[in-house]
Formats: sequence, C-alpha cells, structure tokens
Amino acid sequence: MSVKIKNYAGEALEAKDIREGRVPTEKFRPKAKFAWSAGIAMSRFLEELKKGKIIATTCSECGRIMVPPRIYCEKCFKPTDGWTYAKDTGIINTYSVSFLAADARRLKEPIIVAIINLDGASEGMGIIHRIEEVKDWKEVKFGMKVKAVWKPPKEREGAITDIKYFKLVKEE
Repeated sequence: MSVKIKNYAGEALEAKDIREGRVPTEKFRPKAKFAWSAGIAMSRFLEELKKGKIIATTCSECGRIMVPPRIYCEKCFKPTDGWTYAKDTGIINTYSVSFLAADARRLKEPIIVAIINLDGASEGMGIIHRIEEVKDWKEVKFGMKVKAVWKPPKEREGAITDIKYFKLVKEE
C-alpha cells in the first residue's frame, strides 16, 4: 500500500526568500585542491601520443594486445606484462554520423565519430576518434581503412587530441 502525502509539514521556500534574506544562509568558497593521476598505463599512453606513437599493453596469458593500454587483462583477469606499439592505421569498426555539434547546434556538414580497430592490436581493440577529409559522409563504411593525422610535434601535449583525426586511405 502506498501513501500519498498531500501536504508537507513546514513552509515552502522560494528563491526570493533566500535572495531577500528571510532564510539563514551561508556562503562558503572552499579552497579545495586535488591531484589526479591517469595511472600507470594511461600515463604512458599519453606520453607516447605526445611522441606520435600509440602504445599498447600485452598479456602473455591470452596473447591479447590492448589499446588503450590496461594494467590487467579483462579477458583472463591477469596483470598485463609487456608493452608494444600499435600502428596509427586501422579499420572502422563502427561509426556515427551526427548533424549536431557538442553544444546541440545544427551542422551543415556532419561530424563522423568512429571506433577504430588499430593495426597491431588484438581484434576489437581500438580507440574512438573523428573521421575527417571525407567528401561525402555516405561513402564511409564499416571495415574501411583509416590513418591517423597527427598534430605537428611542437603542438602535441600528451592527449588523445594529439591525433587531430583519422582519414580514409585507399587500400593498395
């Protein structure tokens, strides 16, 4: 049996009650300081991106090569035990075409975001990034080959955005 409360005890407050000082309030600005760490695997990943390289971790138990790197393998639940490099090329696993910007503005030209399975990494391992330099978004298909377009070395800062975007490449 549920009970519906029609009237709550006390007096309802409105924003003007607070603004006009009818209700006791306290203003406080904490001087909060914090430190954040990306962790062992992600820190190394970001350092290598700054150098224009994509690093992965390896699991000798099941043989997986994981990008982004992890400190344990979620398939066999063992700690990863090595590092290797993946290529900055891969294939489109899946993608989304959006005519809305991050701030919900309508766009004339769409943004294409894809999960990219990187060459040199295990199947299903990859990163999410933008696809650009596409004449017609309808030409993008699953399984298409892509290559990273990097920022110039002096502009890199150790972030996923050091890869400006991925572009489609013609298979040879």
